[in-house]
Parts: sequence; structure tokens; C-alpha cells
Amino acid sequence: MSRVEPARGTLLVLGDSLAFHGPRGPHPSDEARLWPNVAAARFGATTELIAGLGWTARDAWWALTRDPRCWAALPRTRAVILAVGSMDTLPSPLPTALREAMRYLRPDGLRRRVRAGYRRLQPSLVRMLDGRPVALPPRLTVRYLEDCRAAIAALRPDLPVIAMLPSVHRAAEYALVHTGHARAVAAVRSWGARTDTPLIDLPTLVRGHLDAGSGNPDGLHWGWQAHQDVGVAVAELLTATAGRDRAVRLDDAVGARPIDVACAPDHGGSPPTAQRALG
Repeated sequence: MSRVEPARGTLLVLGDSLAFHGPRGPHPSDEARLWPNVAAARFGATTELIAGLGWTARDAWWALTRDPRCWAALPRTRAVILAVGSMDTLPSPLPTALREAMRYLRPDGLRRRVRAGYRRLQPSLVRMLDGRPVALPPRLTVRYLEDCRAAIAALRPDLPVIAMLPSVHRAAEYALVHTGHARAVAAVRSWGARTDTPLIDLPTLVRGHLDAGSGNPDGLHWGWQAHQDVGVAVAELLTATAGRDRAVRLDDAVGARPIDVACAPDHGGSPPTAQRALG
């Protein structure tokens, strides 16, 4: 991987598989057609993508607090994109902890049989349970999004942070059922308004693309046109958000204390704000 150019800065993207899957499957994070790289190119930055298959907002919080790549990226980051929340809305007939524990089954043959059996039964179970429960309830999605936002604000109060409304799917694996989507969208939208966090409207951007069959055959991930559309929308929102935040900071600076006083260290003995936020 080439070194980041400090003058350009980085877009730190905490994402799920929608950030690195194309029309035929997963790609290395430096694939130029992936939406994070489309956004970064238009924003004049490089990309630091930290993402995983099936990641929810909880996984993003774990990455932010446990992954040293996040800690290294934050000082040179120009903006953070919380690109999680979509997988939270997917039906999960088996509780998430049990479903994820399948990977630890041994011997290998048993693990493969259990996984194959679950995949075979999942569509029927989703229909029977009407898409409930979901991978992560909306109240927890919002909680972890806010934990991420607050921690980043404690470390870098100057840093623009945007998030996304959960995407839609047309996946046979989930029996085309998406019962939990509307509640999740409402919860994330409410959180965004409450915290003044700008949101990308993924459903509007990708619904027609998926309905037309232009995405990945799995009905969940996107084709390159959707990646392009999302990347352009992200770059435009980042540009608008960065401009707004600069204007606010200039307004706040009027009548500010001299810099040597404003930046004086706190000798009160309390732990640093960032430590409290991430600790």
C-alpha cells in the first residue's frame, strides 16, 4: 500500500460489505470503482477503509475502539463516514451470537454441514417469523452510531462525520423480506436530526438499481453504477458539510480568547477527554 499524502488527508470509512462488494463479489479495498474510493477521489483525499462482512454499527464501534488502524488514521483524517447500519436491519432467525459462533465449530465437516443447513432453512425461517428478529435492533444501532460519533468528536471536534440510512435489499437468501427496515430508517433519521449528523439516503440511491436487477445476483450488494452514484453523493455531502463546519468555526472564533490561553493544558488531574470517551 502506498503511503498516504498528508496534504490530501484521508477519508476514514467504517463500513460493511457494501463498501467492498461489487457486482460479482468482494474486491480489494483499493479498487477504484468502490464507492469509498469514488468519494475520496472527488473529495481530493485517500481512503482508509475498515470494514467487514456483515458488520453492524456495533462492529464499527469495536473497530474504532480496538483497531489500531483507526487510531493511526484519525490524526490525518479529513472526514469520517459511518457506513454501517444496513446489515443491522437484515432478518436473523438465529440470534446473532449463535449464528456467528458457527465459524468456531469443529471438526470442519460439522461446521460446513451446519452452515449449509442454516442457509437452506433461512428463507423459510425468515418467512415464518416475518423477518424478525433482526441482526441488531434499531435502538442498539443508534446507540453504537452515537458512541462512534461522540468518541470521534471528543478526539477531533473539528472533524466532519456523516452516516447513512440503511440500504434496501432484494435478496432471496432473506426471502425478499425486510420487515425491520422502516423502523431502522426512522431511528437513524431521528438520531441524525438530534445530533446534527448529515445522512446519505441509501434507499433512494440504490432501490431502482436493485429493482432493475443491476446489482450483485445476491440481491444485497450493488453494481458499479450504484457505487458511482453513492460515491458522488457522499463526496457532495462531505463538501457541503465541511464548508458548513468551517463557517461555524469562523463564527465561533469571533471574540475568542488568545490562542495561548485557549489551548492551555488542563492541570486539574482529570483524564483526557478522548481517553474517557474511548476507555
